[in-house]
Amino acid sequence: MSVLRLRAALLGPARLRGAGIPWSVLRSYSSASTKEKAKRNGVCERTELLEVLKARVKQLQASNIPEATVNKVELALLGNDKYQDPLQKVVAAGPAEEQPAPRGTTESPARPSSWVEKLKKEMHIRQLKVERKLSIAASQLVLEGQVKAKPKGKVKAKAKTKKNPKSPKAKVAAGWSQSHTGSHHVHAHGKPRVAAVKEGAKAQRPRRVPEDKDSSQHKMLQQTIQSSLECFLFLQKPEEAERFLLLYHSSPVKRKLLNVNAYNVVMRSWAREGRLQRINRLFSMLESVRLRPSLDSYAAVLECMGRIRSSAKAIHRCVQQMKSDGFHVDELFQKCLFEEDEKEEVLRAIRILHPDYQLPPPPKPQTCKSSLLQDFYSEEKTVSYPKLDFSVQELQERFQQQLEMELDNTITIESVEATKPLTPEAIKARKLLGTLRSRWHDSILQALQKSKHNMSKLKRVSGYNTLYPYLCLLPDEEYVAIMLQILSTLSPQGESLAVLARELGSKVYNRYVTQRKLHSHQLEKVQEVYKDYIHLLAKDGRPDKYLPREYWEKLVAEAGFGLSLNLKDCSWPYMLIMRLGMHMLELLVQAVKVPRNILNPRLEPKLIPVLYHIYSFRSSWQVGLVKPHPIFSQIMSDAAETLLTFNSSAIPMLCPPVPWTSPHFGAFVLNDTKLMRFVDGAAQHQLLLEQCPLVNLHPVLDALNQLGNCAWKINQPVLDIIISIFNDKGNEKLDIPPPVSEAPRPPAASGSSSTWNKSQKHELLLCKKKAAEMHSLRMDALYKLSIANYVRDKVFWFPHNMDFRGRTYPCPPYFNHLGNDVTRAILLFAEGRPLGPKGLDWLKIHLINLTGLKKKNGLQERLEYANEIMEEILDSADYPLTGRKWWMNTDEPWQALACCMEIAKASRSPDPAAYVSHFPVHQDGSCNGLQHYAALGRDLIGAISVNLMPCSVPQDVYSAVAQQVEEFRKKDAEQGVKIAQVLQGFISRKVVKQTVMTVVYGVTRYGGRLQMEKRLKEIDEFPEEYLWEASHYLVKQVFNGIKEMFSATRDIQNWLTESAKLIAQSGRTVEWVTPLGLPIVQPYYRSRSTVLNCGMQNLSVKNSNSSQKPDTVKQKNAFPPNFIHSLDSTHMMLTALHCLRQGLTFVSVHDCYWTHALTVDIMNQVCRQQFVALHSEKILQDLSEFMLEKYCSPGRETRALWQKKLMEQLSSVPKTGEFNLEKVMDSTYFFS
Repeated sequence: MSVLRLRAALLGPARLRGAGIPWSVLRSYSSASTKEKAKRNGVCERTELLEVLKARVKQLQASNIPEATVNKVELALLGNDKYQDPLQKVVAAGPAEEQPAPRGTTESPARPSSWVEKLKKEMHIRQLKVERKLSIAASQLVLEGQVKAKPKGKVKAKAKTKKNPKSPKAKVAAGWSQSHTGSHHVHAHGKPRVAAVKEGAKAQRPRRVPEDKDSSQHKMLQQTIQSSLECFLFLQKPEEAERFLLLYHSSPVKRKLLNVNAYNVVMRSWAREGRLQRINRLFSMLESVRLRPSLDSYAAVLECMGRIRSSAKAIHRCVQQMKSDGFHVDELFQKCLFEEDEKEEVLRAIRILHPDYQLPPPPKPQTCKSSLLQDFYSEEKTVSYPKLDFSVQELQERFQQQLEMELDNTITIESVEATKPLTPEAIKARKLLGTLRSRWHDSILQALQKSKHNMSKLKRVSGYNTLYPYLCLLPDEEYVAIMLQILSTLSPQGESLAVLARELGSKVYNRYVTQRKLHSHQLEKVQEVYKDYIHLLAKDGRPDKYLPREYWEKLVAEAGFGLSLNLKDCSWPYMLIMRLGMHMLELLVQAVKVPRNILNPRLEPKLIPVLYHIYSFRSSWQVGLVKPHPIFSQIMSDAAETLLTFNSSAIPMLCPPVPWTSPHFGAFVLNDTKLMRFVDGAAQHQLLLEQCPLVNLHPVLDALNQLGNCAWKINQPVLDIIISIFNDKGNEKLDIPPPVSEAPRPPAASGSSSTWNKSQKHELLLCKKKAAEMHSLRMDALYKLSIANYVRDKVFWFPHNMDFRGRTYPCPPYFNHLGNDVTRAILLFAEGRPLGPKGLDWLKIHLINLTGLKKKNGLQERLEYANEIMEEILDSADYPLTGRKWWMNTDEPWQALACCMEIAKASRSPDPAAYVSHFPVHQDGSCNGLQHYAALGRDLIGAISVNLMPCSVPQDVYSAVAQQVEEFRKKDAEQGVKIAQVLQGFISRKVVKQTVMTVVYGVTRYGGRLQMEKRLKEIDEFPEEYLWEASHYLVKQVFNGIKEMFSATRDIQNWLTESAKLIAQSGRTVEWVTPLGLPIVQPYYRSRSTVLNCGMQNLSVKNSNSSQKPDTVKQKNAFPPNFIHSLDSTHMMLTALHCLRQGLTFVSVHDCYWTHALTVDIMNQVCRQQFVALHSEKILQDLSEFMLEKYCSPGRETRALWQKKLMEQLSSVPKTGEFNLEKVMDSTYFFS
């Protein structure tokens, strides 16, 4: 046995702590961190080193990388396809009989053979040592395993022989069959099949399956089996599905991985074929492993009986057995998710037995009982839903456009760089690239087909290859297109293997989901409902007095679709997505080659790889990268292609989003979207949402629908100015990134790089880093501007979802209103409203807010200042690039310019009050986190500081803290404290602002000190030698200042922190429910890494999920900020819903609320009302009661010491002060 196989045997499944989706990718398994090395097992560490040395030798032996020596890149050559099933071998061992790397006829001059010999010698010595230790360890392990395994084996054997032939369930299963001979025939075929599978598996003994059914590894393996079976169902291959199931069912060890859902999928496969005998057999198998059939099991049987028109007698037996298992016929149609014609066939079977059977009526709509929304949901106070300025016909056409885009999965658009003139070099390079891509397409297709052929042969020998069905889901051409798309978008600096693998795997998964929705006829049903739904939104539509969610649910109920608009869960485990992505990446690296002499005819015409696998360091981690060859990068650069390809979900929607009606359904028409974004893919949020009664989620769903239904359009004049600057080398001051060609170049140094001194090498490194940053920023801006340009003449929508705290985000990632100043400046409301009597004044005040010039002045003074500088405003609007350019010297220059243009148009119109404006006006919370703390603690001094109390001018909490810190400094300076004397004249609002702002969001003293140091560095006059000492002193004084000013805030923060610490120490995660009823869990766990064995390199994948212990430090530190974030999202949602009732257009960027100039005053009133209503609830008391009930088991008499301590902590809710909340109603600068 080779060293690698021994290693895999030693590691076993214990090293794999995997779970489904909840995984996050780390770096290459080889880490340079000393802390990590100290933790590693010695044997494992040396073995990994051995693998690295082996890979190194292979790389040095390769003769086809002469260019790599010049460009410091190496290619990890791929061996032939040697795939192993991760379900059979949880940690797949490296192939024992790897083919040696092909040796070239000539040695590379930059890689002398002495290096190879030296490394071989070194490796041989290490290998001998490691093999000696491994063989000793392995023999001990085998002995231990035999001792443990013997008694278990006997018990299993006995259990198997005790099978009762007279089981009632077995009888019923036999009774369903209309042909007993057929049933025997199936079993006769079945036995040799099982034997054959066992024969094939003899060579590879199965590993011990994890016993703990709640373990992440167990769940991941179960999910992998489930998704593989779903693939066979999709591919209409029931024989393969059953064969795959038998692979596990026939092994007493592996059988533990199967649950009833796995058998159900195979039953559904046979039900579609009308093969009742096969389903009978599966029921017998279920009974033999003591699994109880579920409702879905009976649905599959009845579907099959409906297809083959079984006798009423047989159906009666089935229904009786179903009832004896505790299920009712009506539940089939109330709880099961049907696809295609499954529902109709089940109904046909039931009507054979009961001809007059009628489907159960849909459940009566429930109304949310939240005290904060009694008025909102009361039937007496409902108002018409705001109509869009589109007819039903127009919205229907837009829906068709959106559907076509999503069916294509990707969309290719013109880049904004397309306006540049085309050079002869570019024409030549594009032609060359076209030829190469055609060749690459054929090479990749050939490599993919060869790989699949090898896999199909492999399944006859060793059971099954996990990846094979996933490579059959789409036409081969689609896999090739996905790989070529990744190649086209690869940065010249390269990208990590983990990122590329995840992207490739996810693209295949997304297309699979789209295909499933088409095959299951789910899309047809959505189309039918949407056709009627748009009547609610269209100006000529009939219905009103419904919310979008309510109207959609009504239409679904009337159509009788029930739950069938939701697909059965078909999510793939994260490890599977990574494994599939890595396989595709390996094929891509292997297949794509370019002639070495393509740009230089003097070189020999040899094919060299386009992509190289290299290693780099990020922090202390060694990371595997895939980097394009400079030849490819040069061709791409010369071609300067002007087409960009995006996933359809990256583009704003061209029709109103599908309303959210459940955690599974909403947003895009076809693209799979989760209601809640996951941190590191943690799935516990989804479980929590599923367990929550749907009626409790109505407020959150309705708020997301309200935000998503806001229609947008492009501010074309501003966009055109931005594009002109972007194409003219950019402008860093105006936040428009320059192209990489403008990156600083290192001074030319004589001689080779080996003779450079330290400073020259450092300067080169800095230049490379700057170029990489510039490329990244430039591409980000290119994507945003190109998407904006694509929708310049369209009306569009941003569907929304939320993070685990309830904060809302637009789903399209690049271009949306949460973006920077440039992005916000080019967005306008599609709906226009007249300015009204005060609208123009609000536009002027908004402009001055954007400049940042009059923060300490009242609204009236800001308005007067705007009137004083009208000449500058009009000059900026008329001559943005050639005039006095006043707008360029503001805090938010592009938004300021857009506002100048709007003011110019409005003020020049015959009647400014009648001028129809599409411009969004913002109202910003004043240090919103501290506002929530001050309201929670009824803290009078804190409330005044953050504008909860009415004042004639805005209070500036940052200046107040700076003043407090200055007083502390003066006292210390008088007492002779050196650093306090050094800091004289340097303490300002700017220095303390970031730390004050982030204290409320849990910044530590360590993080605060770094912030202070950064601010002091920006002051040229400050002596550098005192930076550390001064920042240390300042952060201490800022914390003291806040403690003194916000005493109640610190008490609440400490209470939340201490409570979270005790909960996490007890082994639980911190959970709570927001005042709107949204359940929240903090997804911070102690992560474990798992090695994913791949051909190119091993990937270390970090597993962070609910079966691990909570990360106490993160749970403790994150609770106060997360709790406050959940309150600010609750306040925003309440404001959104009540603005809807008032007929306002409303969107938000967290604590910054947007509406038309006409309705700013109404929004301000609603915003204050909802803040007062929210904080009039007993928020901290309710939190205390919820946590006491959840964590302290009040019914138990005996309690552990930690529980008593936690009870005391949770019961001691901080006392509140004397601040009167109603004062907020009259505070002008609360939001302004």
